[in-house]
Amino acid sequence: METTIPRLLWASAARFGDAPAVEDGATTLSFAELADAGLRAARALLTQGFEPGERVALWAPNRWEWIVAALGVQLAGGAIVTLNTRYKGGEAAYQINKCRTRWVFTVGDFLGFHYADALRAEDTPSLEHVVLFDGEAEGAMGFDTFLGGADATSEGDARARAEAVGPDDVADIIFTSGTTGLPKGVMASHAQNLRTFDVWSGVVGLREGDRYLIVNPFFHTFGYKAGWLACLMRGATALPEAAFDVDTVLERISKKRISVLPGTPTLFQSLLAHPKLANHDISSLRMCSTGGAAVPVELVRRMRDELGFETVVTAYGLTESTGLVTVCHPGDDPELIATTCGRPIPEIEVRCVDADGNETPRGEPGEVWVRGYNVMQGYFEEEEATREALDADGWLHTGDVAVMDERGYLAITDRIKDMFIMGGFNCYPAEIESLLFEMEGVAQAAVIGVPDARMGEVGMAFVVPAPGATLSSEGVVAWAREHMANFKVPRHVVVADTLPMNASGKVLKNELRAEAERRLDS
Repeated sequence: METTIPRLLWASAARFGDAPAVEDGATTLSFAELADAGLRAARALLTQGFEPGERVALWAPNRWEWIVAALGVQLAGGAIVTLNTRYKGGEAAYQINKCRTRWVFTVGDFLGFHYADALRAEDTPSLEHVVLFDGEAEGAMGFDTFLGGADATSEGDARARAEAVGPDDVADIIFTSGTTGLPKGVMASHAQNLRTFDVWSGVVGLREGDRYLIVNPFFHTFGYKAGWLACLMRGATALPEAAFDVDTVLERISKKRISVLPGTPTLFQSLLAHPKLANHDISSLRMCSTGGAAVPVELVRRMRDELGFETVVTAYGLTESTGLVTVCHPGDDPELIATTCGRPIPEIEVRCVDADGNETPRGEPGEVWVRGYNVMQGYFEEEEATREALDADGWLHTGDVAVMDERGYLAITDRIKDMFIMGGFNCYPAEIESLLFEMEGVAQAAVIGVPDARMGEVGMAFVVPAPGATLSSEGVVAWAREHMANFKVPRHVVVADTLPMNASGKVLKNELRAEAERRLDS
């Protein structure tokens, strides 16, 4: 197994050659052509004085240029910083500034939002180069213009830089959030990514010649590492999907003979509910991996019986574990797939422990601790936060509560960190609360996740007006839509006189959950 992404790219080019690696609209790149394109992007970076260890931001929807740019950065010895496409300018600027990135690859307009213009309105002192995959923006260069700079750097120099990349070098920094509400950048190495997703792709049965429609966003480990990187490892064709639209996805499954389609439960529920599902030929579908929200047993059965998947698996992971901890296996029955997230991947230790750090008996809940090659190198320039997450013995304290059965299968039962998942997107109440505090007239804010039939969970915010201020539920939602990513926007807002507090001043979220249940049931 190759231990760096540059070496994987070359090995795959040699092994799979002219087979299609990426298909995106009118653009098809073979494995050999993808390797050439990645090297050309690396040469263009070197022409601009790119140094090993630099961080480069990618803020764009799924597309072939995203893959080429990412590979170029990694071949040049840098690390990619993936930015959520739902972010507003301020949220993206925070991560760019935190990593002191000189480069960002982005797009002009996408779904009515102009990324480059949003960034230009922010204070980003480190940012020197804005490269657009499409569209136009003041002070930005087009992707073709950027690639044109490759001619000033020899192929030999770029290959030498790529050869110097080591297994333990940081390949990517993907931001997550914690209870402080401030996003933290999780560092993962080349070797961690390749070893972890060699296991994942092997367990789920991804194979040469598969046609993989990647709906999961590239900014997340699901779309990047379990997506196009896994395709590169196994010789599968990656077909990026910029945004989920059920009609478009059904048409692409039929016309492009898609065999692999991972996604959140919401995606598959949408396909099953489509009134013209029977009009589409979906017989090519073979494998899917789902998770990121509760998975009903009946959904697993319908995915097999009505969508025709031979393999349906669920998994559990977090950004701090390179995206993977446990996974179900193809032969597992629907109930096991729906009620657990599988068993630990090989050579990874997983424990459920009590408050004193003692392992709980099988069948008893405890916090999930993980140790092994998949555990992050740490949070980027956050030593204290890293020490809080990783103990001296190398155990990652996930903050998730689970029950492990006698076979080693894990069932997540709660989240210590209060995180909830909306349509596959992790939502962190403390981060949303911090954003709400920026709204004029808000004195206090508390956010919880509540059940939602379509999205799994959505946010409910309880806000207390400042003295003399007047707030409305509609006004808070409208403000939130302007100032935060859509998946963070609370779908329910309660304007309250006070919030329930304990003696130390901490909001009693159990009481808020009870109040939310009462309101939603009435």
